[in-house]
Amino acid sequence: MSREQAEQRIFGVLRWVVIAFLAAITIFPFYYMVLLSVKSIDQLLLAPGKLWVSLSEFTVSTYQNVLQSTDEGGQGFLRMLANSGVVAVITVALTLLASVPGAYAVSRLKFFGGRHVSALFLALYLFPSTLLAVPLFVIFARIGLQGSLIGLAIVYIAQTVPVSIYMLRNYFVTIPRSVEEAAALDGCSQLRILRKIVLPLAAPSLVATGLYVFMIAWNEFLFALLFLAAEPGNWTVSLGLSQLSNGIEVSKTVLMAGSVILTIPVVLLFYAVERLLTEGLTSGADKS
Repeated sequence: MSREQAEQRIFGVLRWVVIAFLAAITIFPFYYMVLLSVKSIDQLLLAPGKLWVSLSEFTVSTYQNVLQSTDEGGQGFLRMLANSGVVAVITVALTLLASVPGAYAVSRLKFFGGRHVSALFLALYLFPSTLLAVPLFVIFARIGLQGSLIGLAIVYIAQTVPVSIYMLRNYFVTIPRSVEEAAALDGCSQLRILRKIVLPLAAPSLVATGLYVFMIAWNEFLFALLFLAAEPGNWTVSLGLSQLSNGIEVSKTVLMAGSVILTIPVVLLFYAVERLLTEGLTSGADKS
């Protein structure tokens, strides 16, 4: 066996070892969380280290408790899921609506300071969220949006637009200019080129950016606590999960059920758009 063949075999084995290790440390916490969520609190106390659940121990009462409304003695997560969904969808839609023209202008148009715009966008993240929390709270309280889901979505949009423009700009610059020039020669306006040519080619980047923004809006806690604490009917699922973790009378199995419910929508969304995240739609687009 030559040295090259030996190295290939060694690195081939090491590659699978690393993949297995990373998969284990990623999957096992989620597996244990799901395991605890389908156990009763009595079974958990009897065998806290048990890594499987038998059919006799399996229960979905924890999920029923979490999803039932508070009037029925539950935790009201179904309403919180709806609130989080509304906020996340509005945030994604308005963020992309504002970011796409901005990113296209930064990537294609020439103007003074254009090279430094991306750095300025990222510089906004040098300021911690806690520094902006109090001024935003005062402003939104005065205009009557404190405690509303729309107001919370606007706060998220202000946070996500700069990084979304940066992400989309980096993709737009990779789209061949010759494709747009060919469309311009055929009589397309700049707006039509953006709508008919650039956006279809940029679908993977739009999906990746939208997913990133969705996860921010879905999981964010600080501003949700600040703006919605006084309105329990408008609480998002992250606030509900925090309430469960701080509740003395709430068992850990119910808390784990809430954590699973918080995680599943993002996981399902990721797998639903996985093809667009990995597929290169610009392949073959340049006809020159």
